[in-house]
Amino acid sequence: MSTPEQTIHNCIQMLSAIIDDGTIPRNIRRVADETRTLLQNPDNDQGMRAAEAISKIDEISSDPNMPVHARTRIWELVSQLETIPLD
Repeated sequence: MSTPEQTIHNCIQMLSAIIDDGTIPRNIRRVADETRTLLQNPDNDQGMRAAEAISKIDEISSDPNMPVHARTRIWELVSQLETIPLD
């Protein structure tokens, strides 16, 4: 079982891969970059960062322009973030 900090680190890496993927539309990569910034914010606790990130990602999860491989990554990312407790 990974710690919340490890989970956040893995999610940041997943977001970086999405941001660097040129086949994904710019608006989706921009939201991924904003989400990565939220996760890296040390001012909030881990649960709050995860909740904010899930909310941000929810904006793009149903975008019809998102390629299937990106949608799968997004769903995996949300699944990981949902494991972080909100204490």
